[in-house]
Amino acid sequence: MEAICIALALVGLMYLAYRGWSIILIAPFMAGLAALASTFNILPTYTELYMTRLAEYVKTYYPVFLFGAVFAKLMEKGGLAAVIAGKIVDVLGEKRAVLAVLLGCGALTYGGLSVFVVAFVMYPFGAVVFKRADIPKRLLPATLWMGIFSFAMVALPGTPQIQNIIPSSYFETSTWAAPGIGLFASLLFLAIGWGWVNYRAKVLKGRGEGYGTHIEEGNQKSSSKNKVSWQLAALPLVLVIVLNVLLSNPFHWSWAFQWDPTSLDAFKGLKLSLLAGGVGKVSAIWSISVALIISSLVAAFIARKNFRAGDGFLSPINYSALSSGTAVLNVASGYAFGCVIVAMPGFQPVMQFLIGLSDSFNPLISAVITTNIMCGITGSASGGLTIALSALGSQWAQLAQSAGIPLEVLHRIVAVSSIGIDPVPHAGALVTLLAICGLTHKDSYFDIIVCLGLKFLVPFACVVFYLLTGIA
Repeated sequence: MEAICIALALVGLMYLAYRGWSIILIAPFMAGLAALASTFNILPTYTELYMTRLAEYVKTYYPVFLFGAVFAKLMEKGGLAAVIAGKIVDVLGEKRAVLAVLLGCGALTYGGLSVFVVAFVMYPFGAVVFKRADIPKRLLPATLWMGIFSFAMVALPGTPQIQNIIPSSYFETSTWAAPGIGLFASLLFLAIGWGWVNYRAKVLKGRGEGYGTHIEEGNQKSSSKNKVSWQLAALPLVLVIVLNVLLSNPFHWSWAFQWDPTSLDAFKGLKLSLLAGGVGKVSAIWSISVALIISSLVAAFIARKNFRAGDGFLSPINYSALSSGTAVLNVASGYAFGCVIVAMPGFQPVMQFLIGLSDSFNPLISAVITTNIMCGITGSASGGLTIALSALGSQWAQLAQSAGIPLEVLHRIVAVSSIGIDPVPHAGALVTLLAICGLTHKDSYFDIIVCLGLKFLVPFACVVFYLLTGIA
């Protein structure tokens, strides 16, 4: 009966999220359904387990959501993101339409913009260049997905996206962990997106299918705005990357910044239940937060004329601060739901199987499989990644160290694994992306599911790459 309740809760969450219900509302109800037939009572499960896990996630990662949202909104409303995207599309042109969209998405994502902002910014450019090249529009969501939610989000060393930050709080690593594996994975992701969409475009065009007739939205023309050069527009993105390197100091340079290891000592007497165990577990979040704050100030200064000609600075800053609260609660709710599922006695056979993988095989293989399962359950790369690390992260770390595998390798493998099967039909990011493009699952999901199947193999390829070459 417990297993039935867990299955109903999982199916119910997927179905209701697919139907447009807010996960903030439905996740605790589905968690209660999962606990219905267990030894856990419903209300204690909600107040003590669900809410505790939700609070843990918010406490740890909200700074990244907050400062990232403000930075992204300043780049968007100041017109800087559109300048960068337009430059990339103009340079590569319609003959390389797919590559232009992939690289444009990757540049903005790697620069620290919210993945949803990148989708809104890049869609109009992608639609224009696809139309010029007469590539079927139904291939655009798969292209945007592979450009935003793959190599630049989890694989490129130093990416400031939350999926690359989460492992650092468990393994005391930096966002620049295992750059060799990250670059290898990035090439694979890019090849999958570029190769598949180009192949499909040729097949469909051979059948006589072109871009089609669509009502386009999201026009990025902004003649009334004060244009800035693409070099100036890119400066805040470059600053995020450079400052993150200097502050996190992943290469242990003696001349770079060093966080004070005693910074948390003053708080230990307060007996704060969620106080980090050491500076190493939070230094990556501190580093990216400072980098985003400084870069936001620079972006605001560069685009000051555009803000003065519009509604000013206050409105976009306030809007992004408020929206960051919703964003973090969406992810935290999925994470808390997953934690409830994992804690249920009826789920323990699955957990024992996953633990057995760690004991019987290389811990990296267990990390790949477990992370994919959790991300599929929650429909969220960051939520599933956090659940997987909370459940088995310490065990993976111990087994990896016993096998002589650096924690930096484990960091990169779990990060890359978090996007293996993340575009499940109920994934909030996927539903949002299709809505931005004005398309449906029926129109575009086939190509997304093919890319899902191909990129599911990437973390396994990364494990093989590391075991054969030793390159991290």
